[in-house]
Amino acid sequence: MSRAADALLRNSEMDWVFAMNSQTNIPPRFDASQQDTPAILLVGGTGTRLQPVLPSTPKPLARVGNMPFLELLVLQLRSQGIRRMVMCTGHLADQIEEEFGDGSKWDVAIEYSKESRPLGTAGAVKFAERHLEEVSEFLVMNGDSFLQLDFRELIRFHRKHNGLISMAVRRLPDATRYGTIEMDTHHRVVGFSEKTDSQAPNIVNGGVYVFNRAVLEHIPQGPASFEKDVLPRLLEGGVYALEQHGMFIDIGTPEDYARAQTLFGKLYQVADPGLH
Repeated sequence: MSRAADALLRNSEMDWVFAMNSQTNIPPRFDASQQDTPAILLVGGTGTRLQPVLPSTPKPLARVGNMPFLELLVLQLRSQGIRRMVMCTGHLADQIEEEFGDGSKWDVAIEYSKESRPLGTAGAVKFAERHLEEVSEFLVMNGDSFLQLDFRELIRFHRKHNGLISMAVRRLPDATRYGTIEMDTHHRVVGFSEKTDSQAPNIVNGGVYVFNRAVLEHIPQGPASFEKDVLPRLLEGGVYALEQHGMFIDIGTPEDYARAQTLFGKLYQVADPGLH
């Protein structure tokens, strides 16, 4: 490990990325109306910033502790009753499929939507539409970030507000690395702001969503980004945000990937509390 990364690890006071609320209670199962909700995992990106550390490994397969980072997401979904997953792959897709197969090792069902060219976050979901023919709503998750949350609560919130999209958000003491979310007192998202150099607290996208199937009609064929091309255009149709207070980390940079190594025990415990 480089001296810079080692210094970052020692500076554990900068734990805003992975703050954990020990009072958070994650129910182990969905009710009958929610248990068939599928989850789309976006795992096809090139991970450019992490390539100096992982030159020949897709970012979701980056080892954290003794397992790929993506396995933490699979465990988290399974522990809360989500057993149908679609992985949207692209860069080094065969490695991901070889690692996870059909999901039977984890007692889940995994399908793959393999793109032949980079489609972006929204384009990847549109390309996976054939896996969503019989569902009215579905989860979408970034494959390089982990957010402690109750999926059941997020789905209930989504149904209560009857919008097109509900997203999990997290307030960070330093939101420099992220675009931020603007919302009103009724949890409705009213705007998005680009990244700034200001080291100020703000609310950021936690990378977990519930989508109505109707959202697919608003995504163009081909490359498209949720953050730039889709979400801003859907605000009038209803985009809502539910703030979370638990553990949050992404592995988008070498520094944060190094930080994730020190958190593996907590990440694993949160991902699958039934095993502890």
